[in-house]
Amino acid sequence: MINLSPPKFFTDLFPNPIWRMPGNNSTVYLTFDDGPTEGVTPWVLDKLKEHSARATFFCLGKKVEMHPDIYQRILDEGHAVGNHSYSHLKGWETRTGQYVQDVDLAADLINSKLYRPPYGRIKRSQFRILNERYKIILWNVLSMDYNRWVTPKRCANIVLNNIHPGAIVVFHDSKKAEKNMKYGLEKTLEEIKKRNFNYGLITEESFL
Repeated sequence: MINLSPPKFFTDLFPNPIWRMPGNNSTVYLTFDDGPTEGVTPWVLDKLKEHSARATFFCLGKKVEMHPDIYQRILDEGHAVGNHSYSHLKGWETRTGQYVQDVDLAADLINSKLYRPPYGRIKRSQFRILNERYKIILWNVLSMDYNRWVTPKRCANIVLNNIHPGAIVVFHDSKKAEKNMKYGLEKTLEEIKKRNFNYGLITEESFL
């Protein structure tokens, strides 16, 4: 198994983000970043419904504005949502005030106090402010579906070789990741069924 735990220096600087979910020893948490995307997110929703699976969608505010009907479908079908910023800024390259404003702008459109930083990259100053307003959710199984050097089979194997109870798995419902994500998600849903795992949602109530 690949060691997907965060390095110690990172956890020392950022002690509070969620990397995996505690509790139930048979539950995994599927998450999707960068949507909603026309033609991609509806396919994901259809596939989840086919497998009676639930997931958490970390949405971009600008995409919610573009596709409010898809965003509403996510909610109507019993999935959870989180904030993935408005315009997918890179925290390391963005002034703190601008970065925080971008996240808060998305919060006006996405009814959630969960936040996942794009690329998982965030300055300490940004983290300090946002950690007071949101529960910051990261991950411990990254599918790499967005990487053009990763094949669909490799994408699936990354997840299948590392999935475990409490795992937070990241896929992307984006055009860029579509080919790898579709193959990887199919295989992941099949494996979850074989292992008799349950599907969990990440919500604010998860941390009460």
